[in-house]
Order: sequence, then C-alpha cells, then structure tokens
Amino acid sequence: MKNHPFHLVENSPWPITASMGIMTMTSGTVMWFHSSQMLLMNLGAMITLLTMIQWWRDVVRESTFQGLHTKSVIKMMKWGMMLFITSEVLFFTAFFWAFFHSSLSPTIEIGMQWPPMGVKSFNPISIPLLNTLILLSSGVSITWAHNAIINNNFTQTKQSLSITIIMGVYFTLLQAIEYVEAPFSLADSVYGSTFFLSTGFHGIHVIIGSVFITVSAMRVINLHMSSQHHIGFEASAWYWHFVDVVWLFLYVSIYWWGG
Repeated sequence: MKNHPFHLVENSPWPITASMGIMTMTSGTVMWFHSSQMLLMNLGAMITLLTMIQWWRDVVRESTFQGLHTKSVIKMMKWGMMLFITSEVLFFTAFFWAFFHSSLSPTIEIGMQWPPMGVKSFNPISIPLLNTLILLSSGVSITWAHNAIINNNFTQTKQSLSITIIMGVYFTLLQAIEYVEAPFSLADSVYGSTFFLSTGFHGIHVIIGSVFITVSAMRVINLHMSSQHHIGFEASAWYWHFVDVVWLFLYVSIYWWGG
C-alpha cells in the first residue's frame, strides 16, 4: 500500500542489458567499418532488440494490468516526451547548422559553389517530393486516428493507424531506393556528409516512429487503450508529427534550396 499517486519503478535488468547491447553494437559497427566483420554488431543489435521487446512488455503490464500509470504519472510522461522531442529538435539543429554554414559560404576547397563542383544533386520534384506528400498524408492519418480514439471509434482508429504504418514503410523503401541510386556518397565533400547524416538520421527516426505506431496499433487491437487512457499512442502521434516537420525543413533546405 502507498499514499501517493506516483510509480516507483521496481528493480529491472533491462537498463544494464540495454547498455551492454548498445555498447556491443557500437563496437561491432566500428569493427564492421574497419574489417568488414558484422558478427559483433549483429550480436549487439539482437541484444538491444530483445531488451526493447521485454522492456516494452513490462511497461505494458504496468500500465494496462497493474494500473500503475495514474494521472500524475501520465502527466510526467507527457512532460518527459515533450523534453525528449525538444532534445531531438536541438539534435537536428546541429545538422542544419552544419549544412547552412557550408552552403551559404562555400569555400575554395569545394569550388566556391553549392552544390560543390562535381556533385550532382537530386531532382527535388522526383522521389523527394513524393516522400514529402507521403509524410504529410501520414500526418493527416495519425491525426485522424487520434480523433477517432478520443471519440471511442476503434474501427477508424485501427484503419487510420494501418494507413500511417503503410505510409511510413513506403517512405523508408523510397528513401532506400534513393540512396542506392544516389550519384554521390558520404565521402563526397561536406555536401555528401551533411546530406546523408541529416536524411539518414531522419530515416532512422521514421523507422523508430513506425515501430512506435505499430506497437500502439497492436495495443489498440488488444483493447489496452481507451478514450481517456492512451498516453502511449499520444506520444507516438507527437513523435510522428515531429518527424513530419523535420522532413519539411529537410526538403525545403537540402533538396529544393540546397540542390
């Protein structure tokens, strides 16, 4: 028994296994870069993935079956998600800073022009424009899902979440095709570095957001959420809108203006 509304987390093995998995995956990635050996990286990725699955399982149990996510806990979760998204904004600000620092005043080493001499940029009205339309449409569908769950319309919630997931996967596939057909690489001056780092990290965020929404959809199907209690879904919707906005800035600055 307790006389407060807060959730005091019990002892868990997942933080230490997550740190071990991430450290192993990072070290394995370095080995992959230098000696083309992927065993350690794959092992670290597997440890991290299994930790994520089991940690999420415990959180679902705490919220759905044990009733530990009270109104006070949910309020703190919302603040935590907002602070996390703020940190992500600052993360991408660094990439935009690097891009505009180089593009607004190109140095003699890159031919005093942007894009640098010898670099052929992408056509902004080809795949990039299609991906922009896909992400904007997915923002509409996730908003539809949010309104549907608030109004207790779980049929429309499942439909709109399925549409959002499909669009997220489609976006990722198109970006993969774009990378394969890219006429330049990560090693092609500061243009290649800023392009692949900024769009690549955004692509990773799209994958994470797609997984986030997929887990939320599975929980909706299993009746883990209601019109009054759906903080996990709400956090995934906030994250997806953040991904949408970042892509708009990437498209306008890097693909359209910078190209």
